[in-house]
Amino acid sequence: MSAARPSTSARLRVTLGLLDGELLEAMEHLWRPADLLPRYRAYLCAMHTVVRASVPLMLRARERARLLDACGDPVAGPLAAYLTEHIREEEGHDAWLLDDLLAAGATPGDALRPMPEPVVAALAGSQYYWIEHHHPVALLGYIAVLEGYAPAATLTSRIARTTGLPDAALRTVREHAALDTGHLDDLHTLLDRLPLTEGQQADVTVSAMHSLDALARLFVRLGRSGTAPPPRGAGHPSPMGVSP
Repeated sequence: MSAARPSTSARLRVTLGLLDGELLEAMEHLWRPADLLPRYRAYLCAMHTVVRASVPLMLRARERARLLDACGDPVAGPLAAYLTEHIREEEGHDAWLLDDLLAAGATPGDALRPMPEPVVAALAGSQYYWIEHHHPVALLGYIAVLEGYAPAATLTSRIARTTGLPDAALRTVREHAALDTGHLDDLHTLLDRLPLTEGQQADVTVSAMHSLDALARLFVRLGRSGTAPPPRGAGHPSPMGVSP
């Protein structure tokens, strides 16, 4: 009698666990105490470029999933329902990052004005391509990585102790440390419930592997950063129409 085959979520967890060493090392290097304040500001700016793409990505994936559901795709309906709930959970998180930047002595313009890093465009832009030209289920691999490598529960106090920043500058790290474990569990439950074909399981895995690689490269760059955005009021006003 053959052994039961591992679930989709279990296989994804194993795959990412075999490949995530560079990302984990980069994350630990990023949070080293020396010169942490400028790196933290750079981290907030970079995370804003990533997070502000999350809801638009899910909205487009949901639209495509609904179109596929109307054509009888058995995966598309449950996928659209999941995305509807997850959109609600993620709305406004980009604004949290802008608020954190203000409290950390920077401005929203420090995140909004510069062209986002090519690695961020590769991270999010690949998902747009797969949603439009393949299948929106690939987005689940991207979500698995972003939710699966959330800040540790102890990180907020570590940053505060090292930098002297107030709680108001740490909301995103604090909230995601609390929320993302539950979100990840919901995602893995969905992966095991969806009637994925072998090809679709591979799609999710490829998307997750690509996302893991791009995120690792982003964190490596952030770990090398030592330049702080200019203090609030030192030039660079916020773009018109942007409120903290």
